[in-house]
Amino acid sequence: MQTLVKDAQSLLTAAASLTGTKADELRERGMHMLDAALGKGSQYKDQAMVKGKELAQSADVYVKDNPWRTVAVAAGAGLLLGVLLGRK
Repeated sequence: MQTLVKDAQSLLTAAASLTGTKADELRERGMHMLDAALGKGSQYKDQAMVKGKELAQSADVYVKDNPWRTVAVAAGAGLLLGVLLGRK
C-alpha cells in the first residue's frame, strides 16, 4: 500500500510541472491510485475491527469459564513484570 501511495505522489508531482491533457491524465491516474489506497486501508481497518471484536469475545468467554486460572495467570505476569522492572 505504501508503494501505491508513493507512486501516486510521484505522478501528482510530475503532473504539477506539466500542462495540458498529459497533466490532466497524470493527475487523474494519481487520484485514482490514492482512492484505491484509501479503499484498501478502509478494508483492512474493517477487517481488523471484526477480528478484534472476535478476539475480545473469545477472551470474555474464557475469563468467565476460567476465573481462577485467569487470576493466576494475571498474578504470574504481574510478578514476572515486577521482577524484571525491579532489576534495573
